[in-house]
Amino acid sequence: MKKTDGTKDVMKHSVMPEQGLVPDSATAIKIALAVWEPIYGAERLARQRPYRASLQDGVWYVAGTLPVNRLGGTAEAEISQTNGAVLRVSHGR
Repeated sequence: MKKTDGTKDVMKHSVMPEQGLVPDSATAIKIALAVWEPIYGAERLARQRPYRASLQDGVWYVAGTLPVNRLGGTAEAEISQTNGAVLRVSHGR
């Protein structure tokens, strides 16, 4: 892809690892936390540790863990393995 900056043509460089930009669960969890924290707050999220992530059909499904004997839900996110796009954010009930 070429971009003209007014003085010269600049070729953009992009790297795409074989496993995508989100290659593992640890990376998916970091992305989810970065998105969740401004929405739900660090204190609320800390109570949902450990976080878990599973990969299905190129989408990471990330969620917190509900404490034993506790009613309610946890933060959830869906993240593209290929490009790291956040596809969905919600909080279970």
